[in-house]
Amino acid sequence: MAGTISDIKKLDYDIYKYSSYSSSYLPENIREDNPSNQTSRWSSNTNTPPQYLVLKLERPAIVTKIKFGKYEKTHVCNLRKFKILGGLEEERMVLLFEGGLRNDSVPETFNLKHRTNSGELLPIKFIQIVPLLSWGPSFNFCIWYVELLGIEDSMFILSNLRKYNMLREVEIVRLFLKHCRQQGYVNSFSALQEETGVKLEDEKMTELHETLVNRGDFKKTEEMLVGFIENGLMDNYLERQEYKPQWSLQLTPENEPRPGRRGGHQLIIDPMTSTIYLYGGWDGNEDLSDLWSYDVKNNRWTLIHERSELLDGPTPRACHKMVYDTRNSQIFMLGRYLDSASRTEENINSDFYLYNTITKTWFLICNDTSQVGGPQLVFDHQMCIDVDKQTIYVFGGRILEPKNEEETTGQYRYSGLFSYHISTNTWAHILVDCEHPTASSPYVQSIRSRVTHSMLFHHKHRKLYIFGGQRGKDYMTDFLIYDVNTNELSNMTPENNNTDTKNVPQSGFTQRATIDCEKDEIYVLTSLSKEKERRDLNINSFWLFSLSKKEWCCVYKSEHSNGENCYQKSQTSCHEPCPRYAHQIVYDTSNQVHFLFGGNPGTNSNVRLDDFWVLRLEKPNRGNILRYCKYLLRKQEYEEITKNDPLSAILYLQTKLYDIIDHSDPVQLKEFHKLASLLFKSDTVDGETEPTSLLTCPLASTASASAPVGGNKHKQQRADDDGHKEEENLAKVMRVESPKSVDEADTSSISSMSSSDCSQNQPQQGAAAQQPPEKLEGNSSAANSTVPQKPNAAKDADGGRAAIEANAPTPSTSRSSGGMARNRAIDQQFEMKIRRCLLFNKLVDLMPEALCQPKKNISDFVLL
Repeated sequence: MAGTISDIKKLDYDIYKYSSYSSSYLPENIREDNPSNQTSRWSSNTNTPPQYLVLKLERPAIVTKIKFGKYEKTHVCNLRKFKILGGLEEERMVLLFEGGLRNDSVPETFNLKHRTNSGELLPIKFIQIVPLLSWGPSFNFCIWYVELLGIEDSMFILSNLRKYNMLREVEIVRLFLKHCRQQGYVNSFSALQEETGVKLEDEKMTELHETLVNRGDFKKTEEMLVGFIENGLMDNYLERQEYKPQWSLQLTPENEPRPGRRGGHQLIIDPMTSTIYLYGGWDGNEDLSDLWSYDVKNNRWTLIHERSELLDGPTPRACHKMVYDTRNSQIFMLGRYLDSASRTEENINSDFYLYNTITKTWFLICNDTSQVGGPQLVFDHQMCIDVDKQTIYVFGGRILEPKNEEETTGQYRYSGLFSYHISTNTWAHILVDCEHPTASSPYVQSIRSRVTHSMLFHHKHRKLYIFGGQRGKDYMTDFLIYDVNTNELSNMTPENNNTDTKNVPQSGFTQRATIDCEKDEIYVLTSLSKEKERRDLNINSFWLFSLSKKEWCCVYKSEHSNGENCYQKSQTSCHEPCPRYAHQIVYDTSNQVHFLFGGNPGTNSNVRLDDFWVLRLEKPNRGNILRYCKYLLRKQEYEEITKNDPLSAILYLQTKLYDIIDHSDPVQLKEFHKLASLLFKSDTVDGETEPTSLLTCPLASTASASAPVGGNKHKQQRADDDGHKEEENLAKVMRVESPKSVDEADTSSISSMSSSDCSQNQPQQGAAAQQPPEKLEGNSSAANSTVPQKPNAAKDADGGRAAIEANAPTPSTSRSSGGMARNRAIDQQFEMKIRRCLLFNKLVDLMPEALCQPKKNISDFVLL
């Protein structure tokens, strides 16, 4: 019976090729898993790239995983960063994985890409392992053991090979179709498409190409793009764009009350009403017990209780934690910090409070949770609530002990993971700390506890996410997942973890984290470290972790240094918060904004902050991308009008283009002025004056015979570069990242065309410009723009220009003025078509890749 993708087993392989090896550390050693033998490894002879191992399977297989064994101790030659390629042929391999190993003795297994972009299984026969970085930067690369896992059932593989080859055949035909359309081989294009039944692209893209490139119907093109955007065709592109952080100081009227300076306080938010609650903290002299609420909608603080202990509430405290129960409109509070002088037997009790936000009353649930199965008195712990199951989770924190005991042992104790069921008022000890007396029992689950960490609950995934923190002098970098339904604890390795420390948040900081369960995103703000030896890392940085991609990315990083303005009541001169610790941050899911309040700037033992900041993470929306597309279209239409009818161009500039530009923005206003100046610029060709396009033609990479050598060519190149940069800047201002439309491969393929086709002979006004050439076609890939040609141009060194001039009379000595005008008119048509092609390329780069033609060209595979 043929196998299935679930029938995974160990695959046999041979060492097919290698870059080098050192001493007796032969490549063959990686076939044997011997962690206690230091010589049982492959070691490269140098760390100069490229270093590699190529493994060859006995027969093609679907390779789903790769396992790396390690030495029994950490080793400087372990791979901190590597990539893995695979394919059916040695010369044609694709990227299957990129990541790194932890520098420990625990074997690691990674999932490999084993499906094509269209979802079909990907058979391979060769695996190439490419080391990129070792844990000791100056050391050679070592691999101790490699195991490949997958399926190699012959019938199953044969079936998938057929499917894979069919896919390849389809892509080959699509490349030919693309080439035919680019070069204007209309008959060949139609015949190939009819015979194979293969479509170059989605019908919508073909219609867009016909409307914009061939017919030049800008109005219809704009209508089509409006429809595309409304139907969500560009949503995926928008989703891939990076967040743009916007900090703003949230000022309230001076005559209204607001919380004072503090650190170690607690903030929580009621997402149903967008109300923030603040309790307690340390103001630099004493602990506080005031309770505040902040109305996000009305930007107003309200003092609920100045001294909660007088109303049966908690005593003054800092370093406590709170959660909000949206079902019952209740706040739960646990933990606090006590200085050594206050740690008496009478004071070290873990009191547990509830506050009802409707009745505005406090209730002491328990005077000491440690007496009813809950945690001992802790601080710098974390709390989360599962509203659906009415369960609170408490993890980590340092256990406070009487002064004499802590001084005697010299060891800190840490709390494990607890759960509290609200409706039954019962505690459960789920995971004990790794140093707990019962941790050695085979029936007890343990965890390495910590402080200053993050813990978040995802109500859809039903999981707790724990990462970062500190335990003694150790800075934690693990990312733990606890499934509350199955009680399983696992360690997740982010895709970009251990590859570059700059790509993950720094550990050991008093980080603050929030979660958006709808977007599957975790946000982490790292700032000032309490540790003096780590003060060189003191900057604000805001990180995003995508739970779907399992990747970190840094959204914001600031070198803001602490200054006098940070401690003043009015901080209007600061445009972002200064580094700090003991601050708090909450996330308003309704408005998708973060709020940050107070903290310790670390400059003076008595100085605390009372600044209140809002952080908005913005991405371009449908309105932004529609405005950007309209700008590109109208700019192109305007440039074409200027060549034939300057008076109409003035009217177009004053209406259509004026409406799309934000005149309050300096960058857009500058671009608008440049467009206006297009009407007054001129180039002289053979004594005639012609309008010059705002965008110099980026396709001419060689000088024609009539062009001056040297200076003008370099000036032209600088103008091209400036044009691209300014266009990208304008795209960013319009809140859309400008897609790249021409790469090096495209430019090289275009360079064979005579540069006079684009830049040296400027287009001439005239009736001929109104007539679109019948066989000039354009490219639909933003990464591949090729100059359109007629078929007979392929045999001429001058490419498209030769094709256009094929039937033109050639004067014996010099061109007549009429012939020159006709040639310039043809040049104008040619350049206009090129520019429309480039515009089409930019537009389709905003669409889903599955709808568009292949990114590559046939020319990419032809080397002479």
